[in-house]
Amino acid sequence: MNSPELNALLEKVENSIEVHGEHIHVTNADALRKNIDKLVEASSFGEGASKFAARWLVRSAALELGAIPASIQDLYMGRGRGEVPLTFTVPAINLRALAFDAAKAVFRVAGRINGAAILFELARSEMSYTEQRPSEYATNIMAAAIAEGYEGPVFIQGDHFQVSPSRYEADAESELQAVRDLTKEALEAGFYNIDVDTSTLVDISKEDVKDQQILNTTLSAMFTKYIRDNEPDGVTVSVGGEIGEVGTENSTEEELRAYTDGFNAELAKLDADAVGLSKISIQTGTSHGGTVLPDGSVAEVAVDFERMKQLSQIARLEYGTAGAVQHGASTLPMEAFGKFVEYEACEVHLATNFQNMLYDRLPDELYNEVKAYLDKNNSNERKEGQTDEQFYYKTRKRAIGAFKRHFWDLPADKKAEICQAWEDQFTQLFDLLGIADTRQYVEKHVTPVKVLPSFESYVAMAGEVVVEEDTSDLAD
Repeated sequence: MNSPELNALLEKVENSIEVHGEHIHVTNADALRKNIDKLVEASSFGEGASKFAARWLVRSAALELGAIPASIQDLYMGRGRGEVPLTFTVPAINLRALAFDAAKAVFRVAGRINGAAILFELARSEMSYTEQRPSEYATNIMAAAIAEGYEGPVFIQGDHFQVSPSRYEADAESELQAVRDLTKEALEAGFYNIDVDTSTLVDISKEDVKDQQILNTTLSAMFTKYIRDNEPDGVTVSVGGEIGEVGTENSTEEELRAYTDGFNAELAKLDADAVGLSKISIQTGTSHGGTVLPDGSVAEVAVDFERMKQLSQIARLEYGTAGAVQHGASTLPMEAFGKFVEYEACEVHLATNFQNMLYDRLPDELYNEVKAYLDKNNSNERKEGQTDEQFYYKTRKRAIGAFKRHFWDLPADKKAEICQAWEDQFTQLFDLLGIADTRQYVEKHVTPVKVLPSFESYVAMAGEVVVEEDTSDLAD
C-alpha cells in the first residue's frame, strides 16, 4: 500500500509498524507505545486522509497487540443467568476531554487491580460539543490501551443514542435516520455496546403506562433490529434500553414491565430470532451534571437505592438481563458508590465530575478564555436569575471541542497533575464498585472477535461532511 499520508505516520512512530496491504505488523511494540501519542495527535488534529489513516493504524495495531474492541453482552447475560456474582457494578465512563490521557489513567488502574469490567462511552450529544466522532473516540481509547500495554476486551459504548423530541416532531423519519446513521458509524468504529434511548418520546399525558411507553418500545425495537442487521459477523452488540428520562420522576415497576414486555413483543414481530436487551436504564433521583447551587456547588441528591434494587432484581430474575443501570451519578458523594453494588446496579454512568476535575485545575488564564468563549457563544443558555457560577458550570462542557487543542497543549506538569487526579479518582471508584479481579469473569464469558478494519473505508471518511447538530435537548 503506497500512501504518502500513511508513510509519514509510520515515520512518526519510528517505523515500528509494517503495512502489508490491509494488514499491519508491529515490529517494535516498545517504540510504538513510546510514540503512540503522535498517532493520537494526528487523529485529533490532522488534516484529510492523514487523520483517518492514523485511526486505522491505531485500531489495527491494537488488535495485533491484544487490545480488542468487544461487546459486554455475554458477561451481562451471564449475570442475568446467575453465573456472574453480584459483587461489582460496571463503571461506564464518559471521557469528554483529554480522552487519550484519561483512558491511560483508567488502564493503569485496571492493570494494577486486575480489573476488566469497564466501559468507555460517549453520548450522541457529547460527540457534538466535544468534537469527537466515534472513530476519534475509539482511537483515543485503543491508543491508550496500547500505551499502557493493556490486553483483552475493550468495551466502547454509545451512550444515549437518543431521539431529539423537537426534531422528531418536525420530521420524524429524518431524525430516525440520523440515529441510524450514527449507529452505523459507531459500529464501524468499534462501538459494540449501544444504549438505545427513545425515552425522550415517552408520553406521560396518557393514563395507561403501556400507552405512555408504546412509542419508546416500538422505536427501541426498531433500532435494535437495525443494530442486529449491521453488527459485525460474530459480534452480538450489547443493547441497553431506557424507560424514563434521567432527571424526571423515579421509575416504577409498572413502567419497567410495560417497556420490557412491549419491547420484546415488538422485536419478535420484526425478527423472532433477534437478540434483545442486555440491561435497562432507570431513574432513581439523579440528574445529568447534578443540580447546581448559586455558589456553583452541586446539591446533594437522595438516590432511591431501594427502587434500584427492586427494579434491578425484576430485570435480572424475570427478564434475564444484567439488571438496572444508574445514570447521572458522577457528582454523587464518594461514599454513595459502594451502595450501587449493595443494591445490585449492573452499571453506573460517570461523566461530569471528570470534566469538573479538569476545569478546576486549568491555569486561570486559560479558564478565563473558556468563560469569555461561553459569554460570547452560549449566553442564550443563561437562565433568569442564574449566577455566573451556575451559568459557567452548566455550560462549560460546550467549550470542550473549541478548546480541545488548548487542552492537548497544556504544560506537561499541569497535564500530569490533572491525570494524577483522575487516576486517584478511578482508583477510589473502582474500589467502591468492586472492579478488582473482574478480569476472571470477563475472560470466562467474553470471547472478543477481531474485526479487521478496512484502510479504504477509514480513508474514505476524509471526504465525508459532518453536519453540526443542535444537541440542546439531548442527554449526556
